[in-house]
Amino acid sequence: MSGCCLVLVLASVVSGGERGAKDGEWLEGMRVGPLKRLNIGVTRAGIMVPALLTDEDLDLRTTKTRVLLVNLGVSRASLESVGTLLKWFYLSKEAAGYRKRFLLSAVPMTNPDGWAVDLNGLDLSAKAPGPSFPPTGIAYSDPKTSEAHYLWRFIGMSAPDLVIEMGGGNRSAIGVPRSDLLQLRPLVELGRRLGATGDLASSLPGQSPSGTGPIPAVLLEGLSRQLPDRLVEIFQSGFTGPSPARIELQKRLDRTPLQIARQLAKRYGRHLKSVAYIPALALVGRIRLGELTDDPGHLADVERIVSRYVSGRVPTVPPGRVSGSNHSGHLVFSELARVTGKAVYKRMAGNAADLGFDSRGELREAMPGHLEMSDSVFMACPILVEVGALSGEDRYRQMALRHMRFMLSTNLRPDGLHAHSPQDKTAWGRGNGFPALGLSWCLSHMRESAAERKPMLAAHREHLRALIPHQDPTGMWHQVIDHSGSYREFTCTCMITYAMIRGIRGGWLDVRRFGPVVSRSWPAIQSRIAVDASLVDVCTGTGKQTSLRAYLDRKAILGPDERGGAMALLVTTEMARWQRDRLRQRQRAGR
Repeated sequence: MSGCCLVLVLASVVSGGERGAKDGEWLEGMRVGPLKRLNIGVTRAGIMVPALLTDEDLDLRTTKTRVLLVNLGVSRASLESVGTLLKWFYLSKEAAGYRKRFLLSAVPMTNPDGWAVDLNGLDLSAKAPGPSFPPTGIAYSDPKTSEAHYLWRFIGMSAPDLVIEMGGGNRSAIGVPRSDLLQLRPLVELGRRLGATGDLASSLPGQSPSGTGPIPAVLLEGLSRQLPDRLVEIFQSGFTGPSPARIELQKRLDRTPLQIARQLAKRYGRHLKSVAYIPALALVGRIRLGELTDDPGHLADVERIVSRYVSGRVPTVPPGRVSGSNHSGHLVFSELARVTGKAVYKRMAGNAADLGFDSRGELREAMPGHLEMSDSVFMACPILVEVGALSGEDRYRQMALRHMRFMLSTNLRPDGLHAHSPQDKTAWGRGNGFPALGLSWCLSHMRESAAERKPMLAAHREHLRALIPHQDPTGMWHQVIDHSGSYREFTCTCMITYAMIRGIRGGWLDVRRFGPVVSRSWPAIQSRIAVDASLVDVCTGTGKQTSLRAYLDRKAILGPDERGGAMALLVTTEMARWQRDRLRQRQRAGR
């Protein structure tokens, strides 16, 4: 049998909510064999939604079939069903042969809030109908469907070959949706045909969770003691994978960084409607792609795009509208100045950097437009350092260091992570990605002897060291860095990975420590970039928020996104440059 994924989903959802459901009472007994805990979401009451996975489950290239049990119910019977299958699979002699070909994992419960209420003896059956799929509303903030969104996108990114949705009841039966998927044909003979009911099993074969592709599914019903026999029937049916979703993800992982960068450049880096960081960074990415591929067309197109600012028809700094995004938007001009040597671009970059000084030329306390947000470590420091490098004037570096210290005094937490702002101490994902990206950018353009380099490097290293323990087993970082139930966020993962690659390349980060971190994050980034440059789980634009819940509820964009595309272009071109560096080192060593 070819490598494939098999997901069993135990369904019967109710909603409810008593904070503090005791997951230890029902989860720990299921952690048998090689299973480890991985959180895949968080309920409205703030309780983690756990999965039990093996390390091999995270490998999309495993030759084994992956079986994932997901219990959406809150009854003791549904939990017993999960536990029965896990213990049978990992502990019984009867399953020894299947363990050579299959992996069994579980999401034992997606609704701990409902479990807590059910423990109190409340009947929720008439008050909380199960969700329909695909889930409606905004991921992951919709109060009625957030848990369903977490499950739906988790299935899409884990790319199972077969989902088995398990219902309750006394009847032992397998239901197969009506579908044209070839993988489902061996299972048709096992049971009755399902109609389009909006449940998980009937929806997955015709949908594409996370944009990765359809997934075969069946419905399995029966008492706990009957389930191992039904599972054996499925194993022996001749079912084969991989599913269309897994094939798609494997194709994504087969691409080189340059191939991905080229795909991204077809969609992003095509305008500069305003001098702001999102379009500017995409243009920087295109310039670097052109350098890597010896294609002058990218540079020529970027110069064409910025020409209306060069001519003076449009000001680079709009009158009366000072903002951090505008400061960092000028990085496209410093990049052009360095690549082309044209003095006009150096002057244009200085339009932003000069805002760091008052009318007498004295350093300000901090760059204007910082809004007390950790984003500003990136929004201001790099353009100051860049202009300092281009002009040879020390005052720009001095202002960059002053600004960094101001921002760290405002938001740096005792644990080394950045709060997004003083309004709330939540360590927002991109609010940590910005300082990582910003200081790596500064260090890239600051000479070794510069007095400002040592304190910037120390702050950068300490921050990255604080980030490493919070990397998810999938390779991602989260929407809230230290909250493993928050969604795996694309842009902060790109920014942190970029900073680490750049530091390794620049020699200020130890490849033995940071190289393995990048080796985990890079495939996660690859898998979340489609051929058409659509992306998975990009946090929408986010200003100051006042609570953890507000950050958890920020929209997770699925599809094309300019911000995500810009960060993806930066990290893919940086990875391509690192690969080229290593190849050249090997070639030199072989001489």
